[in-house]
Amino acid sequence: MSTTKPNFLIVIADDLGFSDTGPYGSEISTPALDELAREGLRMTNFHTASACSPTRSMLFSGTDSHIAGLGCMWEHMQMHKDYFKDKPGYEGYLNHRVVALPEILSDNGYFTVLSGKWHLGLTKEFAPCSRGFKKNFTFLPGSGNHHAYEPQLDAEDGWFCALSTEGHWMENEDFLDRQKDLPKDFFSTQTFTDKLLAFFKDRNEKEKKQPFFACLPFTAPHWPLQASKERIAKYCTKAGRYDDGPNVLTQKRLEKLIDIGIVPKGSTAPPPLAKAMTPEWDELSGEEKKRSSKTMEIYAAMVEQIDENIGRVMDYLKSTGELDNTFVLFMSDNGAEGAAMEALPIMGGPRTMATIIEKYYDNRTENLGNKDSFIWYGPRWANAGTAPSRGVKGWTLEGGIRCPCIIRYPPLQPEPGSISNSFTTVMDILPTVLELAQVQHPGSNYRGREVAMPRGKSWVPHLASPRADDITVHGEDAHVHGWELFGHRAIRQGNWKAVWIPNSKNEDGWELYNLANDPSEMKDLAVTHSDVLDKLVLFWDQYVAETGMIPSPDFFN
Repeated sequence: MSTTKPNFLIVIADDLGFSDTGPYGSEISTPALDELAREGLRMTNFHTASACSPTRSMLFSGTDSHIAGLGCMWEHMQMHKDYFKDKPGYEGYLNHRVVALPEILSDNGYFTVLSGKWHLGLTKEFAPCSRGFKKNFTFLPGSGNHHAYEPQLDAEDGWFCALSTEGHWMENEDFLDRQKDLPKDFFSTQTFTDKLLAFFKDRNEKEKKQPFFACLPFTAPHWPLQASKERIAKYCTKAGRYDDGPNVLTQKRLEKLIDIGIVPKGSTAPPPLAKAMTPEWDELSGEEKKRSSKTMEIYAAMVEQIDENIGRVMDYLKSTGELDNTFVLFMSDNGAEGAAMEALPIMGGPRTMATIIEKYYDNRTENLGNKDSFIWYGPRWANAGTAPSRGVKGWTLEGGIRCPCIIRYPPLQPEPGSISNSFTTVMDILPTVLELAQVQHPGSNYRGREVAMPRGKSWVPHLASPRADDITVHGEDAHVHGWELFGHRAIRQGNWKAVWIPNSKNEDGWELYNLANDPSEMKDLAVTHSDVLDKLVLFWDQYVAETGMIPSPDFFN
């Protein structure tokens, strides 16, 4: 089935931290990703947006989320409708100011398929079937129960977007009934993979002759933390794995990251962002420790199940002889989820998320991880997941935007097992895919409408160099990139990065870090290097002008 043009497989984990897999220093068993890394290349300086839907808009458009329609998350915009109303770039879906990667590839003879999370529009007009995917099995919103268990909907009780899949499942161009059309043994990670493999196996003769572009965006390990009973039992019987708490786990992962060459010697782990709000491990009771460590065990089980299903896809492509002609990319969409969910405004009061969880879900310690529980693991464990960086999902510190990325493509890559330290972004994926596919971007006009040009750069010269870092992607000292979400801002040139954190103790607003010497962003140099900061602030103003960015209200207040 090999073709002259390459195939593409993009696998996306949801809220997976930088150090949550074996290739990036984790104790979690991930043999499929280990093999992918041994045969391919790991990136240490790959950047996304700080939350899921903005990242996905950047991946499929090759440009900034503030241009592509997800300048802020749709869920947050629903809380501030008047503020965001009629603002270009804040439509809450992948807008038509951009052309989507699957549209381009479909127009040029590719068989395009997606199975999993979309999060780029809730209606058919903006669903995968309308943005270039020939086949799809799609969960349209941002998150939901991994077993599709939602008793609050059956009782017609309160609705909350993160808890509802009602009317949000699609297969190809048709909406599905979540109660009748989903498999009885539905489990997100397993079922998404089953559907993708079915799309591959059911290709007709014409489709078999076409190169493919396939996306497998999991909803795991995004909360609610749920895994199969067998996998949970496996991790919960490994006595002591997480019994020493998140600070010890952070240090162990940092040491492993240094040992395998992912982070430089001398790197230190920053303190948790929620240090003032959450108790230390030694302050917890025995029962509290047991409950907390079990949430991490369940999270680990979820990650292992992701890996298992990636292995299933890789095995299938090996069996068909397509793997070595397939550009395989694995990534996370943002840093680990570190919100103290119980502290968020959406949790309190009647008919809200907290009320629904209390009424319909069983969160006793012995039931955690099952389909009728609804839990998260909190900021302390997330801090281990983002090691060695500071910050978590939703923050423009490195912990929120620096993510794992593994690539395997034998026709074009340095030595197997290589590590790339060059700065890259999720916006680079579109131009990379197009160059490898020998397909031109349509330019500023597509199907009679004006569209934005990609801001990303192709990785092909970088990957083709004998050593991964011989040729950089953006120019290590010259590149300028900006981020903004939930009131958090960042602007970076080379290794200099300015960060704006809402309600920071820093009265002057901007903080300044040199990532070459301080990758954990602990030493604020705003006062001693004010000339550098002044230059970066000018770059920030330019970024705002180019993207049409408007400051988003802080999600946490």
